[in-house]
Amino acid sequence: MTNKKLTQAKSAKNDEFYTQWVDIEREVQAYLDFDPDVFRGKTILCPCDNPYESKFFRYFALHFDKFKIKKLIATYYVVSSIANTELSLFDDESEENKTTRNSHKIEITEIPDLNKGGAVDLGDVQWLLSCNRNHLTRLKGDGDFRSEEIKKIRDEADVIITNPPFSLFREFLAWIVEADKQFLIIGSMNAITYKEVFPLIKENKIWLGVHSGAREYIKPDKTMQKMGNTNWFANLEHGRRHLPLPLMTMAKNLKHSRHKEIRGKKEYDKYDNYDAIEVPFTDAIPSDYDGVMGVPISFLDKYCPEQFEILGQTGVIDPDDICIEYKGGRPYVNENRLYARILIRKKQSEPQ
Repeated sequence: MTNKKLTQAKSAKNDEFYTQWVDIEREVQAYLDFDPDVFRGKTILCPCDNPYESKFFRYFALHFDKFKIKKLIATYYVVSSIANTELSLFDDESEENKTTRNSHKIEITEIPDLNKGGAVDLGDVQWLLSCNRNHLTRLKGDGDFRSEEIKKIRDEADVIITNPPFSLFREFLAWIVEADKQFLIIGSMNAITYKEVFPLIKENKIWLGVHSGAREYIKPDKTMQKMGNTNWFANLEHGRRHLPLPLMTMAKNLKHSRHKEIRGKKEYDKYDNYDAIEVPFTDAIPSDYDGVMGVPISFLDKYCPEQFEILGQTGVIDPDDICIEYKGGRPYVNENRLYARILIRKKQSEPQ
């Protein structure tokens, strides 16, 4: 899906794009590699996840014992065009027995191994949800995460993991932050620039996950949709963000950079309206420059907080920031308007 289509979907509140198992597994594994006990003894809440369709719920249910999870809870907004489709967790469940017509809370505290095979498989989860109904509770409301009912469930959780509606990303993140919860969620790359999001990144309270870029998501009609520039956002530690970028000096960049926009120039461009140099590519950041640099927002994929300090972003400048804002806040070079930039500066003592 192109960025234009992603914006159109957001504007139309067409938020029903469902995450594939492979993307969930690949991202979660990075946190487990850093800390195998990251979920041990934790209550995980998936608050935008119908358990009959959600790959998030299915993934954590099937790894419940392996990850030593204390409790897994899933709730969902009842107004869903995907409800009662073949994406049900129970492919062989009869129409009259489905519970997706009303909003429910699924709560798992134990997954028995009925097949005596020594491992939890999908058959065990089927039994847990379809036979042991004391783990299934009908909600009083419609399951909207903003309701007081779901807030109480949120307050019980330790970690929130889901793919929230793109159009409600600001509200959803604020909903998590106000409760001071750990989280791993998906959002648009453009969310980095939101005034509600960027200060949290700048203050190192949240960061990008390990994997980003275009992914294919499941649409309500069960077809696949490619979407550009989506990211994982987290405050769970994954370790890879502390790896410093390997960089060349300014002189070597000007002579050897693989980017024609840099190679062969006498010097880096300076902004007309900011006291900073323009660095159009993350791998072209000069290792020996101590001043302020403007870099693309995609820099945050490689951002090491021990290597660089984030000062601000063009267009959203605090009064105390060192840069001067005019012409709408976007950077200009030789009167040519550029894309939004993040303003960074190298830390004096870089990680070894």
